[in-house]
Amino acid sequence: MAELTPGSRWASQVCTTEVIVVRAPGGGIDLECGGSPMATPGEGDPNGSPDPASADGSQLGKRYVNDDDTLEILCTKPGDGSLGVGGTLLGLKEAKPLPASD
Repeated sequence: MAELTPGSRWASQVCTTEVIVVRAPGGGIDLECGGSPMATPGEGDPNGSPDPASADGSQLGKRYVNDDDTLEILCTKPGDGSLGVGGTLLGLKEAKPLPASD
């Protein structure tokens, strides 16, 4: 389990995905990409391939959140692996609708 802090960078161990933490709850979190734990950039070398159940990919510039909106990460480099926490995939953060102008 890693201690995620806002501004920290993480890289996938199975694809080219890299992210920055925008918001994180306290305590240790199992941040994953492609079904494998993420590490700090340069700590490992992407090898292997993502788990087929976690291989929908990540999108550049998109924000991903968990179900209760306590974790938010920004994808800075896309890849083949899907982002998740503790075996549960993260969802894309929806854009807020703009107010109607009259």
